[in-house]
Amino acid sequence: MAGRRARTGRGWDAGPPRAGDATGTPQPRRGRRAAEPDPGEAPAPPRDEAELAREICLRQLATRPRTRAELAGALARRGISEEVAEQVLDRYDEVGIVDDAAFARAWVSSRHNGRGLARRALANELRQKGVDGEVAGAALDGLDEETEAETARALVDRKLRTARGEPDAVFRRLVGMLARKGYPAGVAIRAVKDALAAQSAEAAEFAEHIDADALADAENDLDARRHD
Repeated sequence: MAGRRARTGRGWDAGPPRAGDATGTPQPRRGRRAAEPDPGEAPAPPRDEAELAREICLRQLATRPRTRAELAGALARRGISEEVAEQVLDRYDEVGIVDDAAFARAWVSSRHNGRGLARRALANELRQKGVDGEVAGAALDGLDEETEAETARALVDRKLRTARGEPDAVFRRLVGMLARKGYPAGVAIRAVKDALAAQSAEAAEFAEHIDADALADAENDLDARRHD
């Protein structure tokens, strides 16, 4: 019928065909194209491996002091070649940024005074950090037997303030606590015996019957058999 708009399958045609479609068939909308790089722009140069190695080391050292072995491990995990890692770490040794001897001395002082760890436990920790045995030994020389005994007694006195139970049970717990901190059996047993003797009449009576030397020998024999 003249004057009327033709009816289509999608209802009344509301207007002229969309641009680019002579038939008037709706066309899907196209999303915007992502910005394309300028073909004249030069690609960023690859990062220098030594520069990356230094950056990794400085990030590691920002959190706490590290041994050379710890830094070498971090570099290896990030794919830095052994040759470049050696060059960077040698330079850090020269300027004193990495100093295993200073690290070992600080570690021994901090862990002994803060956690009450004895020589044996500290030696094990330094070994795990990759510190050379001779360097670790020099750092541990400042921690003599007298200092260890005083620290062991201070640890026991502190624990006894809140210890509960019969004297024999308290004795075993405290000796075990010192053993876990690396104290030799003789040092641990004598420290606990002396502390119990000064605590109460009941504890002193129990401590009087403790043969510290015999118990220490027995503990040392057991320890030697465990490591055979």
